[in-house]
Amino acid sequence: MREFIVEADGGSRGNPGPAGYGAVVIDAATGETLAETAEYIGVATNNVAEYRGLLAGLKAARALDPTARIRVRMDSKLVVEQMSGRWKIKHPDMKPLAREAATIFPPSQVTYEWIPREQNKHADRLANEAMDAGKRGERWSPSTSTADLSARTPGPVAPEPTGPPGDAAAGAARARAALAGGRGATSPADPEVGGTGEPGGTAEPGGTAAAGDADVRAARNADAVSADADVRAARNVASVPADAGVRAARNVASVPADLGAPATFVLLRHGETPLTPQKRFSGSGGSDPALSDVGRRQAELVGAALAVRGTIQAVVSSPLARCRETAGIVAARLGIEVSLEEGLRETDFGAWEGLTFGEVRERHPEDMNAWLADPEAEPTGGGESFAAVARRVAATRDKLLAAYAGRTVLLVSHVTPIKTLVRLALDAPPQSLFRMELSAASVSAVAYYADGNASVRLLNDTSHLR
Repeated sequence: MREFIVEADGGSRGNPGPAGYGAVVIDAATGETLAETAEYIGVATNNVAEYRGLLAGLKAARALDPTARIRVRMDSKLVVEQMSGRWKIKHPDMKPLAREAATIFPPSQVTYEWIPREQNKHADRLANEAMDAGKRGERWSPSTSTADLSARTPGPVAPEPTGPPGDAAAGAARARAALAGGRGATSPADPEVGGTGEPGGTAEPGGTAAAGDADVRAARNADAVSADADVRAARNVASVPADAGVRAARNVASVPADLGAPATFVLLRHGETPLTPQKRFSGSGGSDPALSDVGRRQAELVGAALAVRGTIQAVVSSPLARCRETAGIVAARLGIEVSLEEGLRETDFGAWEGLTFGEVRERHPEDMNAWLADPEAEPTGGGESFAAVARRVAATRDKLLAAYAGRTVLLVSHVTPIKTLVRLALDAPPQSLFRMELSAASVSAVAYYADGNASVRLLNDTSHLR
């Protein structure tokens, strides 16, 4: 019996956003590429695109030999675990795709293996080619493929280790590294410390802390800015001279006259609450804590710094108490009224509210692993997935852009919504949420232009506010 290796991948530029998939069928004995397929599928999520890639790869393999044994290799832990029967399929968009995939070959002929992303470059390249073709209004064609040529070179394919990736998953590894890190490290379960809940700044899709220079590099706009400008951008708004503060508020790149003034969102994370230094998940479904004395002092200092800059024309806040209080203190200094926007609220962390990352890992290990690996996964008890938050935040962004075109607006929000706005502006994958640190009362800015492009400025050092 012949054995084929099917490598598949899918991607979405926005999640949901313009999406595509790629798949390749390889002869397991020789390493020869037997078939390639890719397609732009319109607006979809990453997970749907990955399932579509799996379907295409299996169908291509069946067309070659319906009696062959199939070894599916993907870097999507979600698809591998669900198709292996170890994880339940809850999302309504994926259930029919999984059912169809299970019928293409008899289950006894198919096995599933997780592989690191670096080992799935061929399928990843095909998926990106399909998305690029879709952007141009064209269809992907094998004749134009530039997929990793080394992947097409005949040669035996070494078998991959069997068994579920478990904690070896990249998200879980990053989380453990963050928890083990030193000062400044944040865990993805730290809702509002720099992460994703409110434990100091990482329980809101938190993040692993990076060294200062790495943070500055990560914050650079895709259009690039000079090194000294990057350093200035990394400084906190309250710690630079008034004229430098004004420069920091401006967009990194100059704007052609015909595009007009951008709409600029100055993104302020609320000040500390009693839960922040404890690094506990603190979303929109918890106790709704008020600011601590430290948090109120942070808000006062930010208000003073923004008053010096004199660029803020409106203030919009999440309806949660810690943001309303932060916004009220800052707005009073600026002489501006505060408007509330429901779409800026923090993620609902379900049963994890009030717990530390370690406590969640102890009580709900499977749910935690899924949450770290898959943006569609929800916290235990029906909380919000990162994908759901992204959809909510994107809709709120568009609403506010229409209302404040060409103006500079202070948005007072939480870790997850702010990181999501930055991620979407950079067109970065969902996993990038875990690579950002967002301190309490820190300031970032995104400028949105008429041609649909955006630039990001990160001003995130708030150590002097403590």
